[in-house]
Amino acid sequence: MPKHPLSFCGLPNDENDYEGAFAVILPVPFDKTSTWLKGADKGPAAIIEASPYLELYDIETDSEVYKKGIFTARPIRSTSSSALIKKTEETVAGYLRDDKLVVTLGGDHSVSIGVVKSYAKHYKDLSVLHLDAHADSRDSYEGTPYNHACVIARIREFTKNIVSVGIRSMDASERPGVDNKKMFFAHAIHDSDTWIDKAVPLLTDNVYITIDLDVFDPGIMPSTGTPEPGGLGWYEVMKLLASVSKSKRIVGFDVVELCPSISKAPDFLAAKLIYTLLSYIDANRLLHKKLNK
Repeated sequence: MPKHPLSFCGLPNDENDYEGAFAVILPVPFDKTSTWLKGADKGPAAIIEASPYLELYDIETDSEVYKKGIFTARPIRSTSSSALIKKTEETVAGYLRDDKLVVTLGGDHSVSIGVVKSYAKHYKDLSVLHLDAHADSRDSYEGTPYNHACVIARIREFTKNIVSVGIRSMDASERPGVDNKKMFFAHAIHDSDTWIDKAVPLLTDNVYITIDLDVFDPGIMPSTGTPEPGGLGWYEVMKLLASVSKSKRIVGFDVVELCPSISKAPDFLAAKLIYTLLSYIDANRLLHKKLNK
């Protein structure tokens, strides 16, 4: 497998490392559909550049997940949304055939479309956990059905099992399509964590997670293209992800919409988010293998 000149956490990165890796980091520096601040195409590199400064021991899980193998692939680049969807779908399909867990780094949120399409073909009972400030369910926006504001509308074409968390902004045209049982608005969950016990059982056994970083409050994550006040905190998000990892099998995830700025703290937050979620997933892999026997 071709290697990326920069690797996540600065880990070794050649063909032998790919063969033994349980996870593949897939950078997709694409920013053709952002509707306000541009720069999400710089997000993957910023995350990877921040990641070597992580402590590789995870306190919560008492583990060092990097020892299980994290391979960083060469970035996928494209000049059009339709071409990108085809490239990502085909590339991810190859990784899934090799039994890898794919972690896609965006890029604007539209990079998730081809990835989830590939996952939905591979896992017939796939559900999607969608963390975001925005509903992203417009059928078309600014003349294209592949805008980042349309990603959930496109994902619904592959799976109807979608649970959205942290939403606090949408267009009136999106409201009729909202399933109130599967959408957890930020204003309704900010002062309680009992909602997690309601959200997690709505997911199927195999879960793909798409994380738009603007799900976080801009106080800790200002570096996004469309920041929205009133977002979730670090521990709220991590408590949800920990709960999902314990009761469901997380088969892949993406982290999108980092728009790097002068401050490096948001870049580090994104890298920490990825490493911690990988730690959660690995800590629960043996449990899920036993349950599936």
